[in-house]
Amino acid sequence: MSTLTAPDATATAAETNPADPGWIPSPLYRFSLERYEELVDSGVFSKKDRFHLIDGYLVARMTQNPPHNTADDLCGEALRRVIPPGWYIRASKPVRIPSRASKPEPDRAVVRGTVRDYGHRDPDPPEIALIVEVADSSLRDDRELAPIYAGGKIPTYWIVNLVDRQVEVHADPTPSGYRLRSVYRSGQDVPVVIDGVEVGRIAVDDLLP
Repeated sequence: MSTLTAPDATATAAETNPADPGWIPSPLYRFSLERYEELVDSGVFSKKDRFHLIDGYLVARMTQNPPHNTADDLCGEALRRVIPPGWYIRASKPVRIPSRASKPEPDRAVVRGTVRDYGHRDPDPPEIALIVEVADSSLRDDRELAPIYAGGKIPTYWIVNLVDRQVEVHADPTPSGYRLRSVYRSGQDVPVVIDGVEVGRIAVDDLLP
């Protein structure tokens, strides 16, 4: 049997590059906060869909471990002892940051009013005095959240850092981040500031498991 070959054709071995498992096609699609809320309200997402909106992107929420859960509960108990009337503590529920197209679900948020005030909506930045995230394996991500909260003018952001056993307090927000960062360690007390007034102090040791 004869084979016809084009006179100028040159046979070359095909080059195959191995796929990069971390590669994601671009550009990525970004949601507005309003569009994200519409989808949530429509029921298109189920309770099994564990993510929240950060800077316009859907970000998976990490599974919590026992040290995280213990620190979270300790934080809730400690805050309840010092929060003045007219404020209450939300646990792992959404807060709105419209200026950063974000709707995170922090471990704790001190918000103005009562539980019933948010029966049909989630709190906006003017109603939020303090955000708290408990961090172990999520430490890097929780630190990266600081500009998001600052961009929303959240007055104070705490990271209960279980890795280094300290509390990192971010304050004085600007559109690009917080101007002040203070670190409190074992044996020290963290000031709780609500509406610009120190309402009490919490020992770092009372927040750590």
